[in-house]
Amino acid sequence: MRQSYEVTGLDVADLAPDWPAQLDSWMEDTIAAGLTEPNWMVLATADATGKPSARSVLLKGYDPRGLVLFTNYESRKGRDVAENPAASLVLPWIALQRQVVVVGAVERTSAAESDAYFAARPHGSQLGAAVSPQSQVIHGRDDLASAWAQLGKQYPEGTAVPRPPHWGGLRVVPETVEFWQGRKDRLHDRLRYRRAGEDWLVERLAP
Repeated sequence: MRQSYEVTGLDVADLAPDWPAQLDSWMEDTIAAGLTEPNWMVLATADATGKPSARSVLLKGYDPRGLVLFTNYESRKGRDVAENPAASLVLPWIALQRQVVVVGAVERTSAAESDAYFAARPHGSQLGAAVSPQSQVIHGRDDLASAWAQLGKQYPEGTAVPRPPHWGGLRVVPETVEFWQGRKDRLHDRLRYRRAGEDWLVERLAP
C-alpha cells in the first residue's frame, strides 16, 4: 500500500504572497484535474472537555477573513464550537499528492451572509436544513421524509423558504495555513503561513 510521491515539489519561491492567493492557485489545479468535490474538507472540533470529533464538510467560500462552511448550529460541530471556538480543517487532495491544513478560531458568519447562502441553495436542500435535527437520535428516516414533505406543502417549489434561526455559517479564522506537497522518500514539503500580529510569516516545517 506504499506509494512514492514524486509529482512535484514546493519551495518558498513558488508561493503566492498570501494564503488566500495560494489557495486560489491550488484550488484551480484541483478543479482542472477533475477531482470529485474539490471543495471537500475535514473539519475537526472538540467540546469543552477536549473530546474531539471530525467530519467531512464542504468549503463554501474563503477570503482573507477565513474559510466558511454552513451547518446546523445545534449539530455536534455547532455545539463544539460554541463551547470551544477553535477548529482545524484539512483539504485532502491526495490525487495531486497535496493537502492544506488550517488551524484557527471559529466565529459565526453574519446573518446577512447566512441568509444569502441559504437563499442560493436548492429548494430541497432548504427544506432538508429546516426539518433535520442534525446529530440528534431519530426513530427512522420516515420521520424526516414526512417532515420534509409537510414543509414542502407549506413552501412549494418557487416559494422562499425562511432560513431557520439555528442554521448558518461558521468561519474558521486562520492562525496557520499549511500547504503540504508530497515528496519522494517521505521528505515532504510543508510550507506554512503563520499569523504574527498584523503580518504573516512563511515557515518551512520538517516532514
